[in-house]
Amino acid sequence: MALPNQQIVDNGGGTVNGDKKKPSLRGGKRKRKTKKEAEKKDVKKPRATRTRPQQETEYFEDKRNLEDLWKAAFPVGTEWHKLDAVYNEFNWDFKTLEEAFEEGGILYGKKVFVFGFAEPQYFYDTEGKKMVHVPSVVAVESPFPPSDKLAITSIQGAAEEIVPMKQMKMDWVPYIPFETRDKQVDRMNFQIFIMGCTQRRSALRHLKEDRIKKFEYSLPYFYNPFVEDALEQSTEVDILSPSDSEPEPLVFDWKYTKLQEFVDDLIEGELLAAEKEDEFKEFVKEQVRAAKKANREAREAREKAIEEMSEETKEAFQSIKFYKFYPRPSPHVPTFLTSSFINRYYGKAHQVL
Repeated sequence: MALPNQQIVDNGGGTVNGDKKKPSLRGGKRKRKTKKEAEKKDVKKPRATRTRPQQETEYFEDKRNLEDLWKAAFPVGTEWHKLDAVYNEFNWDFKTLEEAFEEGGILYGKKVFVFGFAEPQYFYDTEGKKMVHVPSVVAVESPFPPSDKLAITSIQGAAEEIVPMKQMKMDWVPYIPFETRDKQVDRMNFQIFIMGCTQRRSALRHLKEDRIKKFEYSLPYFYNPFVEDALEQSTEVDILSPSDSEPEPLVFDWKYTKLQEFVDDLIEGELLAAEKEDEFKEFVKEQVRAAKKANREAREAREKAIEEMSEETKEAFQSIKFYKFYPRPSPHVPTFLTSSFINRYYGKAHQVL
């Protein structure tokens, strides 16, 4: 019997006392989805993709096989703080040098030793007179290195100095063209050697000033016993005037100038006191004797070197050739002059290109 206000719930889910039935938590039937509804739910909508603007393809010009040869050859004697200007101030074009090593070129298949240097030249632009260091490259066609020495000369220096290249951290090193740089270089038969320098510019601040100047006053040295040296031919001596105030550099040529006339001119120009005439004349004679002795010894040494040479070495020396290369003229670089002169040891190039 039910108590007042008490609902009696039928287990069958019906209603009692006129109330609506509540859904049962147990035993109720779930409505199944149809196949179409399931498939419709499983289908995912494609995500919207953002289209990027099409980029233009960039093309880079392939490196030429010998493109950096002129830069790899150290510019001997160039001041360190001007190296960047030599390399980068203008877009120098050395394709003439590259073509010389290609098939049909004058250096194709030959053993060559290469060094560089910069020639200071002046030109005028809208801002006025300006100095430009024009790079040039010398290629020495030779079966062996032309020299393992450098000459160090200076305006301030009293005498010239010949030193081994390694003393100045320089040496002949193989040049490897681009197309062979990924190969085992120790098995290659090198044809091109460059004068390289291992001195780092970052270390210059730790070097003494005179050491730095030696690099800047270095010249590639070459001695050919079959060519008479310029000093060997010279009939001049360098001396200083005996003035007590400011001595001046003088040159006396014993072949073309009479000593008495030379002395009289100095006295007249008040560069020599009359009472010191005899003393100065004896000094000049000593300098002349020393110069003649040096010339004679140089000549004898050269002749001895030739006598002791093998025939093969003689032929090699006589076949050595020098080629001097300049950049190609271009509207993008200043107009520059060309010259066959290399330096006082190498003399003139056989050909300028």
